[in-house]
Amino acid sequence: MLDDTLIARLTEWRHHLHAHPELSFEESATAAFVSDRLTEMGIPHETGIGGHGVVATLRRPGSNRAVGLRADMDALPITEATELPYASTRSGVMHACGHDGHTAALLGAAAVLAESEDWQGRIHLIFQPAEERGGGAKAMLADGLLERFPMDRIFAFHNWPGIAAGTVVATPGPVFAAGGPFAIRLTGTAGHAAAPHTTRDVIAASGSLITALQSVVSRNIDPLSPAVVTIAKIHGGTVTNQIPAEVLLEGTIRTFSRPLRAEIAAHITRIAEGVAAAYGVAATVNVDPGGQVCINAPAETEIAAEATLAIGAELRRDVPPVMGGDDMSYLLQAVPGCYVRIGAGPARPDGELHGPGFDFNDAILPVATGWLARVAQLALAAKAGPKKA
Repeated sequence: MLDDTLIARLTEWRHHLHAHPELSFEESATAAFVSDRLTEMGIPHETGIGGHGVVATLRRPGSNRAVGLRADMDALPITEATELPYASTRSGVMHACGHDGHTAALLGAAAVLAESEDWQGRIHLIFQPAEERGGGAKAMLADGLLERFPMDRIFAFHNWPGIAAGTVVATPGPVFAAGGPFAIRLTGTAGHAAAPHTTRDVIAASGSLITALQSVVSRNIDPLSPAVVTIAKIHGGTVTNQIPAEVLLEGTIRTFSRPLRAEIAAHITRIAEGVAAAYGVAATVNVDPGGQVCINAPAETEIAAEATLAIGAELRRDVPPVMGGDDMSYLLQAVPGCYVRIGAGPARPDGELHGPGFDFNDAILPVATGWLARVAQLALAAKAGPKKA
């Protein structure tokens, strides 16, 4: 159990981070805040790893085993609409995914573990930048994260609105999909809006293309293979009396299979080029290779479940994976581990993840902190699993 003093500190830390969000690759003040708190606790750490990453290491003699705990730190380019007393002080930037709570909980776990004598080995506390743009984990790995801080297992959590507050979801296998963007540029002939016959209308073509792309999943992909194709951004035109020369459409593909992603990319290209030809315009399609599927290892999932029961939290194993992506996938690809979801309770209005009304539920900080600390202790004591290739 966490004492009231630490719970109050966790909440204070979380509110500070919420009020001062920073975008991916810009988390300098957040990293400094983390470093200052670790210094106050007397915990040695290194900064500037993979950009603004921070890694702290706790050591106790008696074992050469090591475990990693990871939290993401970055915010999103979203304007907050909560009117909370600790709402974002930075225009157009907010913690709309709860990374402020993830960071605060890992700092809390550092405090708990630093005081505990009930473990042996090394615990690496990984404060990762740039999860939202998908480059932070790769940047830390490229900067020698695992060579400088070798670990046998790794664990993390993500808060999850819509699941009862404090409930921990631990399931083996895929838990988050592989995601990545695509862009389609339509190029035609500009002209006066009153004389559309003199143009090659990319606005009309883009409307048909958006509709046609809805058939990629519904009519081309096996219904038993989860997949999502979403157009999320459209840019075209500057005035109401001109048909523009270009329209740019951008979106995302989500799958649990890289071959399926390649198949979807081929369908998008085929459809875009076909619609463009029908309208007499040109289409240029660029599809990002995409990230990795986030996959929990069976043995580490059992450790995560055991930690949940050990702290007295409710455990669920029946929640299916989600189509959202997370670059924890790159860490899990390199080191066996488990990424759990911790229920945040009902969402506020507009308060789902990435919504302008989102706010991390402070009531789950004790569960999140306790789970991180306990899973590290159990992982160090558990039988060693197979190494990643």
